[in-house]
Amino acid sequence: MPLYESIFIARQDVPTTQVEILTKAFSDIITADGGKVTKVEPWGLRTLAYRINKNKKGHYVLMNIDAAPAAIAEMERNMKLNEDVLRFMTIRVEEHETGPSAILRKDERGDRSDRGDRSDRPSRAPRTAEATPSEGEKA
Repeated sequence: MPLYESIFIARQDVPTTQVEILTKAFSDIITADGGKVTKVEPWGLRTLAYRINKNKKGHYVLMNIDAAPAAIAEMERNMKLNEDVLRFMTIRVEEHETGPSAILRKDERGDRSDRGDRSDRPSRAPRTAEATPSEGEKA
């Protein structure tokens, strides 16, 4: 069967327990059609790049799925009908990523780790106060 990665974003005012229930419901749809969900990664409440239906944040969930295209279509149909789901995206992949996803690896290192230590840059000279023009230079 083909392999898929699916991500959905739930509304910010939905409790975490409700997000888990949504994830379980979508997983049950896949298993009912003969597929299996190999990994579920809740990414937590994250800030959206732009407002979606008056929401500034959303609960992100990643699922790795091994299922037939009909099962994916049914899961996406249910996501579209659910008012708690703001956005979803499912893509077909050649193989699933092992271990934690890039988002979780980034969170483990800290927020500023992607900037590096900047050791490749030369140090700057200390800042000095700008010299004010003297009386003779003003004219």
